[in-house]
This record gives sequence, structure tokens and C-alpha cells, in this order.
Amino acid sequence: MISLADAYHVVITTVPLYVTMILAYISVKWWKIFTPDQCSGINKFVAKFSVPLLSFQVISSNNLYKMSMKLMYADFVQKLLAFLVLTAITKIRGKGGLKSIITGFSLSTLPNTLILGIPLMKAMYKDEAVVFIAQIIFLQSMVWYNLLLFLYEFDAAKSTRPATPPSQGTGETETAREVQSKREEDEEPGTKRRVKILPILVTVGKKLIRNPNTFATLIGFIWSCIQFRWGIHMPEMVNQSIELLSNGGLGMAMFSLGLFMASQSSIIACGPWLAMVAIGLKIVVGPGLMAVASLVTGLRNTLFKVAIVQAALPQGIVPFVFAKEYNVHPVILSTAILLGMLIALPVELAFYFLLAL
Repeated sequence: MISLADAYHVVITTVPLYVTMILAYISVKWWKIFTPDQCSGINKFVAKFSVPLLSFQVISSNNLYKMSMKLMYADFVQKLLAFLVLTAITKIRGKGGLKSIITGFSLSTLPNTLILGIPLMKAMYKDEAVVFIAQIIFLQSMVWYNLLLFLYEFDAAKSTRPATPPSQGTGETETAREVQSKREEDEEPGTKRRVKILPILVTVGKKLIRNPNTFATLIGFIWSCIQFRWGIHMPEMVNQSIELLSNGGLGMAMFSLGLFMASQSSIIACGPWLAMVAIGLKIVVGPGLMAVASLVTGLRNTLFKVAIVQAALPQGIVPFVFAKEYNVHPVILSTAILLGMLIALPVELAFYFLLAL
């Protein structure tokens, strides 16, 4: 049973987040301290500097050799189901495309486990739950945030491909092009699609190779393997430097959220309908898909409860940072975070008591 002391601990964990966000909001809305370019620069700093260091810290501190395979399977199944459902909805509606799938995936499957998950799960299910939450945070940083980056880069590369220059050659050249065009029309559709998508994938690959989060993920994974295999620890000066910079990343991300909200005409800038859809994806669809995935993969007892409750946590702050950086529906994600944090405690308690029946 959750005690008043546990509830108080959760509150004192979340209040500083609101303080950071509110200070950022009034610094733009009332004090006019930051310009739009400066606000974009702060978000870029978070996306390119703070988040990679945070990812490295999360990944490198997780013991890969003690991961729960059932929890990993359930997490992968939930994400797969989300992709299939969102893709089907997008096809049926006939609009939205990849941007809608990316946003829906973030809303339904990427909870704020790093900030709220650990204190809440510890209050509900004690120390055993903290181990499981740490593994979910690892999977988010290692796999799903990098998948988000891939999707964002893919969408950006698809809409910015240079158009074929107009023909300015001789009649002979034009005839050759006509012949080539006829040959392309005779090709199999699958072959044509492969030819078109290859330059996009090459462009995406080049962008991801230069992305700091890719390096942070890879180095963090390698160091985790070394550290927990042979017991080699990082030098304390290096460890403290990384912790100092990465711990500030969450605060900077909330500050960036406040700056963005101040730049909008309304706090709920996406409108009440999209706000309701966002909250529904987070507190209904997300836990529902995780429940199906947990049953399929055989999760039981405390692990099953932790998987369901964490799926109902508010929207994660890191997906908003990426959405703002790539300009893919950041308004919806910012609204989901704000409303999700406001209703987080009663929603989590509702799931906790429901699962206790």
C-alpha cells in the first residue's frame, strides 16, 4: 500500500520540473529574455548534447547480463503492435502519413519513466520495481530513441530530395531520356521503389552517423559490456563530469518545453480535440497494448503490474525535444506532457488499485 510519505516523495520529485518549466515560460512570455533563435538554440543544445550524455549514462549503468528477457519481449511486442495499429489507422484515414505515425508512436509507447517512473514504481512495488524500470529506461535510450531519430531523419530526407532538373539538352538527349523513361515504366514496381528509397536511406545513414546520440549509444553499450563483464569502473573524474552534464539535461529539456509553450498562442495550442486524443493514446492505448504484449510474452505477478503501470506514465520529455528539433508536431507532444503530468498521480493510482483487485 502506498503511504503518505511515498506520495510526498513523488510530489517533491515532480514539483521542480514544474518550477523549471514555469520559469522558462515567464522568461519569454513576460520578461522577454530569449529570442526565438535563442530558444531554438537551447533546444538544439539539449538534443545534440544533453540527451546523448544522458543516454550514455543510462545505457552504461545498466547491467546487460541481468536483463529480463520476458520484459524485453513484451516491450518489443508493444512497440510492434503500436506501429501496426497506427499504420492501419493512417492508411484508413488517408492522411497524416509518417509524421502522424511518429507522433502516435511517441505518445502511446514512450512514457516518462526517467523522471516519474522510478519514484512512483518504488512507492507502489518497492525496490523490485526499480530494477525493472531501469531496464525499460535502458531499452528506450538504447533502441527506441534511436528508432525515433531514424524515422525523423527518414521523413526529413523524403521531403527534401532535390527535383530532377529540367531538360535543356539537344533533341538527341531528349530522345535518349524518353527511351530511358520507357524502360523505367517497363520495370517492376518493386524495383522502382527500391531505386527511389536507396538514396533516402543513404542520406539518413550519413545523418545518423554524424548524430551525437548514435555515438553515445554505441559507446555506452560497449562500456556496459566491459564494466559488468570484467568489473572495470570508469575513472571518477570522468564519471562525475558525465553525471554533471547529463543530470542537467532533464532540467534543460523541461526548460526548452517551457520556452516552446511560451511561443504558442495558447498553452493547449493543439486544441482540445487533439489534446484528448493525445491523452487517450497515453492512458488507454499505451497500457492496453502493453497488457496484450505482457500476456503474449508471459509476464506475471509484479513484473506484469509494473509493465502496465509504467505504460500509463505521462509522455516522455526526450521525444518532445526531438519533435521540436525536427518540427514534427511538437505542439501535440508539449500538450501531452503538460496534461499528462497534471493527471499523472491519480491515473497511476487508478491503475495501481485496479491491478490490485
